[in-house]
Amino acid sequence: QVQLVESGGGLVQAGDFLSLSCAVSGRALSSSTMGWFRQAPTKEREFVAAIRWIAGFTDSADSVKGRFTISRDNAKRILYLQMNSLKPKDTAVYYCAARGMGKGLSRDPREYDYWGQGTQVNVSS
Repeated sequence: QVQLVESGGGLVQAGDFLSLSCAVSGRALSSSTMGWFRQAPTKEREFVAAIRWIAGFTDSADSVKGRFTISRDNAKRILYLQMNSLKPKDTAVYYCAARGMGKGLSRDPREYDYWGQGTQVNVSS
């Protein structure tokens, strides 16, 4: 089992930045993939970014490329999402998620097995 707890959300203005964290506990993360997703009201959950925990390979959605960066601290077992140049359309609940052992990068939320409770990000214009 893997437990995920997000933090760092809040209310900011357009153009500001926020850094989200996801504390990971439970089984070892070697050969795991972790990701960030977001869900705005009345919309489906959408992929933001993903990272292979050990190798560090990353993938990110076109809508956030150049603005958001996913990273991790293996020793602290924390997943991060640095969000710069925030826009009102980035407003959503942000979730971190983990795939099962040995599974690679994926943009499909259905392929993630563990989820955090989410943290709200609001960006005002």
